Amino acid sequence: MDAEKMAGNIARNRLRARLDSAVAALPAPLRTPAMVVDLDAFDANASDLVRRAGGTPLRVASKSLRVPALVQRALARPGFRGVLSYSLREALWLHDQRITDDIVMGYPSVDRESLATLVTSPSAASAITLMVDSVDHLDVVDSVRSSKAVSIRIAIDVDAGLRMSGQHVGPKRSPLQDTADVVALARAVAQRPGFTLVGVMTYEGQVAGVPDDVPGQRAKSLIVRRLKTASVEQLKVRRHEIDAALREIAPLEFWNAGGSGSVESSASDPVVTEVAAGSGLLVPGLFDHYKSFSPRPAAFFAVPVVRRPSASMVTVAGGGFIASGPAGDDRVPIPWAPPGLHLTGLEGAGEVQTPLTGHPAATLKVGDLVWFRHAKSGELFEHTNTVHLLADSAMVDEVPTYRGAGNAF
Repeated sequence: MDAEKMAGNIARNRLRARLDSAVAALPAPLRTPAMVVDLDAFDANASDLVRRAGGTPLRVASKSLRVPALVQRALARPGFRGVLSYSLREALWLHDQRITDDIVMGYPSVDRESLATLVTSPSAASAITLMVDSVDHLDVVDSVRSSKAVSIRIAIDVDAGLRMSGQHVGPKRSPLQDTADVVALARAVAQRPGFTLVGVMTYEGQVAGVPDDVPGQRAKSLIVRRLKTASVEQLKVRRHEIDAALREIAPLEFWNAGGSGSVESSASDPVVTEVAAGSGLLVPGLFDHYKSFSPRPAAFFAVPVVRRPSASMVTVAGGGFIASGPAGDDRVPIPWAPPGLHLTGLEGAGEVQTPLTGHPAATLKVGDLVWFRHAKSGELFEHTNTVHLLADSAMVDEVPTYRGAGNAF
């Protein structure tokens, strides 16, 4: 075993000792599956994100948290400002709960019920910025209001993919690629009564969301890093051109870009005024292998051993929390502590039971906890009403998730 892997296993065993000790000290038995956030790691990750941003404000991507107390914890730290929301109902709820009065929608909304609430609330309309990439989105807003007295804040989502040899590399989001198309929509917003153009988004997912230092994939990782470099340079030119054109139409308040995996490159662009970050606070499995940073995993879930099918295998109750995206090995939960456990090829992570192999299986007893990590950030907390918060070696609080607060956004 190489030194790096050995150090990693030592850290994971220490984490297990902290978690098990904290569980043992609880006044009542732990209800499983149990979700835990390590506040020490969360805070360390937040500080590192601020360092990487180099003075550019960070906007909290709520999709990657989904726990109000954690959104508030991030917002309370210097360097973080406002929320990037994934649902208009969520944005209205965050405003109603006074968690923040600075919310940018990360995606367009055609939720007419929520839009009808927004257009009749001067307070909500001043706090929430809608995202659009088409006049169709403006039409939907106008279809639910009888008065233009309340002006709706608008940001334009501009495609940030890499264009190379006639190909598009990056998330399939906005149809707005050319400056002329962006300008045409900006003029439509500026000239339409009841709307105010205030910002722009360019999400370079091909930079922010793709690991580029994966063990055993040296050649592929090198190609990914080269594509990222090309994308960053191309996007800086496009942003500058679009920004100059838009400034002739409206005074922009913000230009949002990037994500946890692209903080440095996004913040280095003088056009960008803020960078979104969420996954970098909790660090799911998909964020393990980036060249630019070494974060600390902060979110875990525990399930108990319920069977011992053989001397070299245990079965835990449930654990099959599969992440969204293309089906594959990188979307399944990772058995994390004790280190050395593995899913089986035939059963994988199951909804009601998950068999595990590996050398620690021989030492586990019925009732022992196995700690997992989810592949993506935030999605884990759709499966629980509460999250335990760990500080040092003690569970210091149990807080509701969105689901626990009665929300299914």
